[in-house]
Amino acid sequence: MKILDKYILKSFLVPFVATFLIVLFVLVMQLLWQAFENIAGKGVSLIFILKFVYYSTLMIIPQALPIGVLLSSIMALGNLGENYEFAAAKSAGISLQRLVRPLGILAIGLSLINFLFLNNIFPYANLKQRNLYSNIKKKKPAMALVAGSFNSDIPGYQIKFDEKYGENENLLKNVLIYDLKAKRGNQKVITADSGKIVSDEGSRYMTLVLYNGNYYEEHVKSAKTAIKRKKMAASSATFKEYEFNIDVGDLLNDGALDSINSKNSPMMFTLKQIKDTIPKLKTNYDEVLSLRAKNIYISAQAKELYQYTDSLKKKNLDSITINNFELQDQITILNSAVTKLSRMVSTLKTNKTSIKYKRKVLNFYDTEYYNRIAFSLSCVILFFIGAPLGSIIRKGGFGLPMILAIAVYVTYFFTNTFGKNLAEESSISSFLGSWISAIIMIPIAILLTRRATKDKGIFNIDSFLLPVTNFFKKIVPKKKNNL
Repeated sequence: MKILDKYILKSFLVPFVATFLIVLFVLVMQLLWQAFENIAGKGVSLIFILKFVYYSTLMIIPQALPIGVLLSSIMALGNLGENYEFAAAKSAGISLQRLVRPLGILAIGLSLINFLFLNNIFPYANLKQRNLYSNIKKKKPAMALVAGSFNSDIPGYQIKFDEKYGENENLLKNVLIYDLKAKRGNQKVITADSGKIVSDEGSRYMTLVLYNGNYYEEHVKSAKTAIKRKKMAASSATFKEYEFNIDVGDLLNDGALDSINSKNSPMMFTLKQIKDTIPKLKTNYDEVLSLRAKNIYISAQAKELYQYTDSLKKKNLDSITINNFELQDQITILNSAVTKLSRMVSTLKTNKTSIKYKRKVLNFYDTEYYNRIAFSLSCVILFFIGAPLGSIIRKGGFGLPMILAIAVYVTYFFTNTFGKNLAEESSISSFLGSWISAIIMIPIAILLTRRATKDKGIFNIDSFLLPVTNFFKKIVPKKKNNL
């Protein structure tokens, strides 16, 4: 390796290590802060927090790596330009391409490392982190209850409350509970102004103590018709204090906190596993569509529609089919058509949600597969934006390079997220949604590289103003000559 290559690599690696660690720390702290509300004050051990931070760090590395490459490339090339080292290199006959060649090779190597992280370590860390968080909820079931929405994690109950407060986050406000253990709907309802959760770690039961509330239950036995069920007795009562135990044995995790209990997200899979799963999901989705279409075909009695041969057609038939029937028959036909159509519309509305969900899951797997490949190239793409940008602005340090790096990465990340969301909603294909950020940024990288090679600025204002100035210069002398 030549001395020049060593110097260029050193000028890049020093800010790269610093910026990468800073960005990694900020992103991990952001993720930890989001989870802090759910684990703070819950008696969670330090080991759990350290494991959570460790897995979060492994998940964040593929995202921090492109930011570090972008920022350090702007800083390194900006420092070389600011210190007139570019001018010295050009005077010695060394081109920009020759200067950045070792950095380009390094960027390609970092992209390969990023791909290995995304394909192997990221799924592992995602799997372990999610199961870790799930297992701590199972060891402490009260953590699974979230304010403001119905909680269905506890089997046999739907629990909702407005606020969870107190030193141990075990006091509840405005509690609503649906007891669904009988599996006959919302026949037992309990409301209370306040409540308290009492549970010990690892205990099979969680005790709920409710204060100042109402209890209502419908006593439905063997009645089969709606009329008979309405005649069944119901009971209601008010209470100042009501205490009952909830069996959370099915939720308890007897193993270690980081044991694996579920693997139901493509983010927990490698590319090979995602590729093997997609055909199964596609087959299942096609079967559901085929079955729904067949049901509509049968309910519409489309099989009974057939075409008469010309020899059997009556010549005096009206072209409007329904006019060939008597008035009473027309009314009967129209009523039957309206009834069948309403039934089919109702069936379509019922099936729409489930079909849309299956399609979204399939799109999610497709998008995750293509996005892993596209995002692994982000180090190369952002390097070929940052390197020419740094040589153009000729400014080092953390000031202007930081602003430019944030602007470029936000654009890249926003377009990537926007494309993924569109792909998941079937607005565009999964391939296009995953590659849309690269499609936008690669032409920008080519443009900046060309301008940096020719030693031009980002925007040459003279190229826009010169034609306008020349145009007016041609007009003004003519007017003077005419005078």
